Amino acid sequence: MPFLQKHAYFYIIERRNNMNWLLTAFAESAANTAAEEVPEVSSFYLFLIQFGPLILMFVLMYFILIRPQRKKEKETREMINNAIVGDRVITIGGITGKIINIKDDEFTIESGNERTKITIKKWAVKEVIKPISE
Repeated sequence: MPFLQKHAYFYIIERRNNMNWLLTAFAESAANTAAEEVPEVSSFYLFLIQFGPLILMFVLMYFILIRPQRKKEKETREMINNAIVGDRVITIGGITGKIINIKDDEFTIESGNERTKITIKKWAVKEVIKPISE
């Protein structure tokens, strides 16, 4: 082995040993300070920190998406249940007509110029239009 190669080899080995010693010393000091400085945290706070944002997201989704939709469905149900004979309705299919008969879960409506009678389910009604009383 030539002199320079031998010298370079020992230099690399010595350098690696110094780095290992440095890393070991750093890891030991970090472990000692971390063990001394970390206070005991209750499991409730850990749970809150981990799952708090997720719970907050679901609460916001409820108030932004679900609650307004339920309110709208409730208003639509009340509107359909308060419909009486003579009211005009618009179905979800776009058919308009005048209510001429009401059963449990069905309306019979009159639609078109020929006064065609159509029986529809109450869930198929999109809007109830009350006649203007004079």
